[in-house]
Amino acid sequence: MDVLNVARNGNSVLLLAGLAAVLLMIISLLALFLYWRQRSMVERLQQELQRSVQVGQDRLETEVLLRTAQLTELTHHLQTAREDERHRLARNLHDDLGALLTSAKLDAARIKSRLADKAPEALEILAHLVATLNSGVALGRSIIEDLRPSALSNLGLVATLEILTREFAENSGIKVHCSLEPVELEASAELMIYRLVQEATTNILKYAHATQVWVSLAVEHDQVAVSVRDDGVGFDTRVQARSAFGLVGMRFRVEAEGGTLGLVSAPGQGTLIQVKLPPSSLRPPMETRPG
Repeated sequence: MDVLNVARNGNSVLLLAGLAAVLLMIISLLALFLYWRQRSMVERLQQELQRSVQVGQDRLETEVLLRTAQLTELTHHLQTAREDERHRLARNLHDDLGALLTSAKLDAARIKSRLADKAPEALEILAHLVATLNSGVALGRSIIEDLRPSALSNLGLVATLEILTREFAENSGIKVHCSLEPVELEASAELMIYRLVQEATTNILKYAHATQVWVSLAVEHDQVAVSVRDDGVGFDTRVQARSAFGLVGMRFRVEAEGGTLGLVSAPGQGTLIQVKLPPSSLRPPMETRPG
């Protein structure tokens, strides 16, 4: 009887052990299932979050690109309007002021011929008046040329830049080195480059205390490259300089033409302005131009 009880107890223990093993397996499988489900849910939530973030970023990037394009278009419009106004003012000065000064000079010449040697004092005053009128004519021509450089259309960009830098060197005493490659550009790009070099040399004269300036124009990898460098005092580009507004104006002009402007400077290291213009700024060859 004892043997039978022992056997029964052994079977019960084995049965309980088996049930415990099965239960443990079920619990393990359930835990594994719950873990997998939880992990899948977390991954799905992460993916949805990433998609939401990506959608937000894409929307923001699209908005930024749209705003940038609008600002570029507005800048181009403002620059065009500004140059048109300069052109109108230059034309009015040439036609109206030029005619008035010329007429005044003719009147002075007639008065001089009538006075002859009869009134020396009046002739002296008249000579001073003629000299003043001549100065006014020269000043008017200078203003007109500054408003709308006729040399661009008459002589081309390279010759105009050579004239600009030569006059800058003569007036400032700063030595200028030019490396100007002949390039065929659209009229708006030529005018932008002229204004850029004009503004850059003006800033150099005002702030740089430079002794030498280097101006270059070339085509590199289908891009138009323009640079103006000086050996002046330089400045910390992280701190707004006195010429910051001039630099902002340059950047607006360049970006309106689809280009980029880079600035390199440091105290005691001079300043380098680098501009890159896209291939669209290049004028197409005659045989490929429309019309």
